[in-house]
Amino acid sequence: MEPPLRVLIVEDSENDALLLVRELRRGGYAPTFHRVDTSESMHAALARQPWDLVITDHKMPRFDSNAALAMVKEGYPDTPVIIVSGSIGEEFAVAAMKAGAQDYLMKGNLMRLVPAVERELREAETRRARRRAEDAIRHMAYHDALTDLVNRSEFERRLAQALSSAKERGLSHALLYMDLDQFKLINDTCGHVAGDELLRQLAVLFQDLVRGNDTLARLGGDEFGALLESCPLEHAQQIAEDFRRTISDFRFVWRDKPFGICVSIGLVPITAHSANVSAMLSHADMACYAAKGQGRNRVHVYSEGDEELARRHGDMQWVSRIRQALEEDRFLLYRQAIVPVFSPAGSTANFEFLIRLRENDGSIIGPAAFIAAAEHYNLMPALDRWVIEHAFAYLGEVYGQAPPPQNPGAFFINLSGTSLSDQSFFEFIHEKLQQYELAASMICFEITETAAICNLGKAVEFIKEIREVGCKFALDDFGSGLSSFSYLKTIPVDFVKIDGSFVRNILNDPMDRAIVEAINEICHVAGIRTVAEFVETPEIKHELQTIGVDYMQGYGVSEPEPIATLDDTIQPD
Repeated sequence: MEPPLRVLIVEDSENDALLLVRELRRGGYAPTFHRVDTSESMHAALARQPWDLVITDHKMPRFDSNAALAMVKEGYPDTPVIIVSGSIGEEFAVAAMKAGAQDYLMKGNLMRLVPAVERELREAETRRARRRAEDAIRHMAYHDALTDLVNRSEFERRLAQALSSAKERGLSHALLYMDLDQFKLINDTCGHVAGDELLRQLAVLFQDLVRGNDTLARLGGDEFGALLESCPLEHAQQIAEDFRRTISDFRFVWRDKPFGICVSIGLVPITAHSANVSAMLSHADMACYAAKGQGRNRVHVYSEGDEELARRHGDMQWVSRIRQALEEDRFLLYRQAIVPVFSPAGSTANFEFLIRLRENDGSIIGPAAFIAAAEHYNLMPALDRWVIEHAFAYLGEVYGQAPPPQNPGAFFINLSGTSLSDQSFFEFIHEKLQQYELAASMICFEITETAAICNLGKAVEFIKEIREVGCKFALDDFGSGLSSFSYLKTIPVDFVKIDGSFVRNILNDPMDRAIVEAINEICHVAGIRTVAEFVETPEIKHELQTIGVDYMQGYGVSEPEPIATLDDTIQPD
């Protein structure tokens, strides 16, 4: 079958044009052609449709090949141009080739026409393929591969341009920093394939929420950015609320199971007073973090002097301090006793390991100062591993060289919800148990009720694995998440630690006492032992005996003490 060929012929002689067409047909092509001989008619022909080939005469009364070549190369650089002339000088031919012509032929000798056309069509396709590849590489350099939104580096470049226009021309822009609130749950529950599909769907959804001159970007993970150019703050707040509301109403369906999702958004005005790109992104991150801290699914606008943002900024400063402390091994282990409520004297003691930070000046910092920052900036897995390594090493010194006593008590170690999602974390624990020759039955890991519920599938799987090797498990801060007691049927634990906010008020608040009593009773029905936290007075101890709680922990029982200063280590019965 003869290949089709769309040819634009620039020629003032119709007969010469027909000779060219006849030669192409003889060469095996099925040409469709259009003849032009003026600049205006050629411009119209180029605009009307794409052409596979342009053949042009050199010199015409109202037009010439120089002008024709320039028009093609300006708008259609990959389209081959062949010059066919009755007479053409060598000097002109060289100039034409330098200007972009693919070949030149004499009208009296068209035998070279078909071979030249075949060659130039192949090379034109090669040029187009190269250009497509270059365009694809260029696109990849500036766009996110998963969502096809602008990537972080390109977003920062456009943000810098917006800042320059704000400073030089007084324009007002806005930056939105958006962090999905339930993305991790979907990723952990359904896998990364589902998470990627959610991000793709949201990227499409976002397109309808911004204006033509705005920039959407995926900044990393489940974080998105929007640069709203020439957008006053009031209008930016409306757009941010549109994002929040749209995402909140969106239902992601994976394998017939629907998931709700929401977003926390930090909004930063970009004005002539804005510092730089790094500062704007930092402010946006802090504002987004503040939105999460205020309950998620909301917009927080950055402003100087914002107390909430100042606190979040302090959290961000902790990131480098935590990393440096890990590198310099400046964390410390403390322990606090957990004793039986009934006949505590002489009973086998349990202990909870607690982490502290020693500053360079020797001062000791409690976990309340840095744990929130470590959780937000994904540093908890590193801290969890540090605690396990050092707690196991400490216990190994006491119990590793000899058979464990019949009842050495339990040693509680806190874990973060993030660590449960780490596929290698269980192997790490198992390896350390063997390294320090510890009986797994001595170790009781604990996780907060809220973290367990947020990572329910991973939590249950991890707890089952941990208990299979002989370790115990506890739910910490139970009651704080207002979760249903039915979760106690799902989560296989040995201990429940009753949230201290209820315990400390059991003498004065009948509702708090009833909650403690209910938790204790239901746990006992389920065969779970209870621990009351924040026990601070003898009166609370007596009330816990009346209720029947199993264990108690708090400053009224035993204050935390650094293990490094213990002369008697652990004295089990």
